[in-house]
Amino acid sequence: TDLDYTRFLNIAENELVEVECPLECDCPSTYPYAMYCHSRNLQHVPFVPSRMKYVYLQNNRIRGITDGVFDNATGLVWIILHMNQLCSDQISDKIFAKLPKLERLFLHHNQLERLPTGLPRSLRDLRANHNAISSVSATALRGLDRLAELRLHTNTIEDLGSALEPLQSLTILDLRGNRLTKVPENLPPRLSQLYLEHNLISMLPAGFLRERPELRFVRLAHNHLTDDGIPPDTFNVTTLLELDLSHNRLEKIPTMSTRLQNLYLQANRIKEFSVSSFCRVVDMANYSNLRVLRLEANKISPHDVSPKALLCLRKATTIYL
Repeated sequence: TDLDYTRFLNIAENELVEVECPLECDCPSTYPYAMYCHSRNLQHVPFVPSRMKYVYLQNNRIRGITDGVFDNATGLVWIILHMNQLCSDQISDKIFAKLPKLERLFLHHNQLERLPTGLPRSLRDLRANHNAISSVSATALRGLDRLAELRLHTNTIEDLGSALEPLQSLTILDLRGNRLTKVPENLPPRLSQLYLEHNLISMLPAGFLRERPELRFVRLAHNHLTDDGIPPDTFNVTTLLELDLSHNRLEKIPTMSTRLQNLYLQANRIKEFSVSSFCRVVDMANYSNLRVLRLEANKISPHDVSPKALLCLRKATTIYL
């Protein structure tokens, strides 16, 4: 072996192990399974030695990934490729399909027009935000039933169709800053956090929260929601803890569950403070669990708040009007 390409790492006492490491990267003895190639002005992915599990390639000028660079490293667990110049047509088909242990794939801040094909079933965390992805095919996420986190924010996606249906383990879905006109269909059943800010959504599907009992955080700020676009009792679900409806076109406060803890309604067109939106019955035994309520930049003032509101919102620590 060319000694310029080889490092000897003292893995255990009195034991020298020969480990390959590309010249343009660093493979420190303290982390024998990691290959650090970030911020080195690279234009290609170096050939990855077989022992590697973690490869850091972020902040380079890589435009494509050629077939074969990962062939020996079938034990890869992380591939970190954000902040490059990756183009979809310069990534070999199914380049990641040969990596049965890959859990984390970071592709954000690139120039991708679509997700790579043949993603391995082992993936748990996929990030492709800040790209130029306009659509996600029905088969792009097929088989990814272990994926827990999917970040696709700041793309140009208009519709996801049935692409999310295979993601039975997904808990975090981030779709902020796209061109969605509706809440995606077939939202995964285990979803806990849903981020849909800065889209073009004007209507919500009836019952979409009731069908997902683990959904705790929903953010719909900076959309085009109106009162008519929200079916009755959409948010009257006991599992929801935080809801952001700020910067929309609402004129009324929708009916909320008394279990809700944080509610953001600032910068709408709300004209009245309706206690019944928070408490159907107001007495010593019935009250809202709201801690934070934001209503500033609407068409109401503190004079519009009835005395009953203090009893209903007795747990609130912060109320902005």
